[in-house]
Amino acid sequence: MKVIGVVGLPASGKGEFSKIAERLGVPVVVMGDVIRNAVKKAGLAPTDENLGAMAHRLRAERGMDAIAHLCIDAIKEKTAPLVLVDGIRGDTEVRVFRQNFPGFRLIAIETSFAKRLERLCERNRSDDVGSADGLMTRDERELGWGLANALKLADITINNDGSLEDFTACVTELIRRMECDA
Repeated sequence: MKVIGVVGLPASGKGEFSKIAERLGVPVVVMGDVIRNAVKKAGLAPTDENLGAMAHRLRAERGMDAIAHLCIDAIKEKTAPLVLVDGIRGDTEVRVFRQNFPGFRLIAIETSFAKRLERLCERNRSDDVGSADGLMTRDERELGWGLANALKLADITINNDGSLEDFTACVTELIRRMECDA
């Protein structure tokens, strides 16, 4: 099995990348689901504040690579030749995946701040922030987890400032190439 990961700032297109992969038959393990499940189990609302606090708590208690370790079994359960991990937030998580999955490849998605803010205002998820200040705060939090370092470790970088159609075509081509290498 070949494992690939996707990394990017909030609203860069990680979720859209995952949707495209799923439509192509690639199973996806979403790291944020570990956080969402922990928030739900704690009886909290799935707000940005609660999700961020839970992610911080898990990392403080178990290490910066805690979320990655919690995803290993879910990845190994997949039987497909190619599996995608969505939502990598730090370089320590990249190291965990590279140690556990030889040939692991990391894909970074770059998107402008303005485009990401526009998307956040449009998508209306419970954990979305609706202002530039809120997005800057969220960026700072995630960069504090090592996101900037993870972005630097990417094997491939794609830009997502264009249309959804362009992004879909780029991701489809990339996944098809990776399936051939799997």
